[in-house]
Amino acid sequence: MTFEDLNLNTPLYNALNDLGFTTPTPIQAEAFNVVSSGKDIVGIAQTGTGKTFAYMLPILKNLKFSTQETPRILVLVPTRELVVQVVDEIEKLSKYINTRVLGVYGGTNINTQKQAVAEGVDILVATPGRLYDLALSRVLQLKTIQKLVIDEVDVMLDLGFRHQLINIFDILPEKRQNIMFSATMTQDVDELLNDFFKTPERVSIAVSGTPLENISQTRYKVPNFYTKVNLLVDLLQDTETFNKVLVFVANKKMADRLFEKLDEHFKEELCVIHSNKTQNYRLRSIEQFRNGDNRILVSTDVMARGLDIDNVSHVINFDTPDYPENYMHRIGRTGRAERKGEAIVLSTEKEQEAIENIERLMQMTIPVLDIPEWVEISTELLEEERPQIKERNNPLKRKDEDAPGPAFHEKSEKNKKENLGGSYRREIAKKYKKPKTRGDKNYNKRNKNK
Repeated sequence: MTFEDLNLNTPLYNALNDLGFTTPTPIQAEAFNVVSSGKDIVGIAQTGTGKTFAYMLPILKNLKFSTQETPRILVLVPTRELVVQVVDEIEKLSKYINTRVLGVYGGTNINTQKQAVAEGVDILVATPGRLYDLALSRVLQLKTIQKLVIDEVDVMLDLGFRHQLINIFDILPEKRQNIMFSATMTQDVDELLNDFFKTPERVSIAVSGTPLENISQTRYKVPNFYTKVNLLVDLLQDTETFNKVLVFVANKKMADRLFEKLDEHFKEELCVIHSNKTQNYRLRSIEQFRNGDNRILVSTDVMARGLDIDNVSHVINFDTPDYPENYMHRIGRTGRAERKGEAIVLSTEKEQEAIENIERLMQMTIPVLDIPEWVEISTELLEEERPQIKERNNPLKRKDEDAPGPAFHEKSEKNKKENLGGSYRREIAKKYKKPKTRGDKNYNKRNKNK
């Protein structure tokens, strides 16, 4: 099958030719007619299979020219980086179409975005929080939305956006087409479908949780953080094999900690991204990694969902994710567009249960490799890796600084003063010879003359 079989229009064919695309991916071919029909649709396909074009090709084909200022198409994505990426993809595809596309997200000046919205937009790409803020400000009117696209919906629900999504559904027109795309089908996603979608048609290219066949997976059993660092440094020394590497960690603290350790060895080859970094820093890190200026990118889960970066040779899970679906998202950063990719996971004994959950979801066992004998097995432990010694009735036990205090407690002496109210004010007035009546300005004068 080629794009010619989809009966697109000339502007879209010209854009696809510029991009060098001739054959649709399976999800693009399967979803095209369903999206075009106007029915609600749920598309399940592994990450990296072209889901953005799967919904945008039929939308752009049927989007008529209009001069109205309010948006007709709304695309919701979980992260700011994805807003930038999706806007870029839509602009490439609508190169020869007179379509106004705008991306809005938090962490930047809302007034600038209000001004951009007021100038008129056809397709709005947004994160849920910033979209709701703009809608509440009344600058953004959503009454003309014809199609709602929720991309990476499983990630949105993982990040706790369910409440915000429900608020957004409440202010959208009831008569609209709902289009939802996801890499995994979780229980949360299923519940959202049942509550808000009208008998959606399901287009599934692979069983939810199936990894891409062109990604080879291996695992190392590692005792602790410092041994993981030693092994990772050893692997990354091979610059020819590990030429573009995404390293995933559990949280912001771990990202900074690992960056510090790797910086001793890789300096200019290294960049880091997590939610505490400024928006410009994050976008710059992604761009430098995408362009090949940096070979290694250390990232948290939140920042790397759905990001389309070509030719990532390896995804290394420095920490094993608690949710197996997150593992699927991580490894989907490599092996994109039918290229070969490699995924490596470094797991400790504590992470064994998470590994078993991942293997159960994928219905396969990840092969285990031996740590090379020249890699030092460290005995040094992080504070959170050390065994916790529990002592009963220890009078010298350290106080937990972060523990909440008692809900009710005795007031301190200085706060036990009685509120004397009016009588207190009268005593003060007598003491400082204040006038008895505020209106009689001559009262003090007359008393003084007596």
